[in-house]
Amino acid sequence: MRFERYGIGIIKGLMVTMKNFLRPPITLQYPEEKLITSRRIRGNELVWQVSKCTGCATCAKSCPQGNIEIVTHLGTENNYVVDKLQVDTGKCMFCGLCVESCPYEALFMGRSYERATYRRRELVLSKEALELSEDRQPSGYFYPRIEVLLPRQTLLLYWDREDGQKLCWFPWRKKANRGRR
Repeated sequence: MRFERYGIGIIKGLMVTMKNFLRPPITLQYPEEKLITSRRIRGNELVWQVSKCTGCATCAKSCPQGNIEIVTHLGTENNYVVDKLQVDTGKCMFCGLCVESCPYEALFMGRSYERATYRRRELVLSKEALELSEDRQPSGYFYPRIEVLLPRQTLLLYWDREDGQKLCWFPWRKKANRGRR
């Protein structure tokens, strides 16, 4: 009879509901609580380390859209001094080519992902706004030794709570012949 097939489906659905009803919630209250992003995130910011930069402008040459502007002058010890470093993050597609092309490892992708503004001119960042600080930390993109030092991401698939709850797939589902009749 047809009711037997529907009855089994209702029971399976209620089992899933009861399993999730008895578990503590895994929802985050977003503005107050935030997930830790991936270690190699290409966030929408660049981080510049002043002490390593030589002003060679390789990053500006490798940018496919020309968003990086560098002005230098010759210093006293036959080196370049960076007068102006400006990045237009409003036009940037955050491809990471500037980070990969820097021969002195002075430019990093940042970890920030909440940088929305109401004015486009606030998206043009000067060299003071790009410098490495407590608020602007580099991600592990293209730099594995930095990646090891960063915390593990807390996306829901890998999330462990303090009370020992682990997310797992439903063990009672049949893996073979799924969806076939």
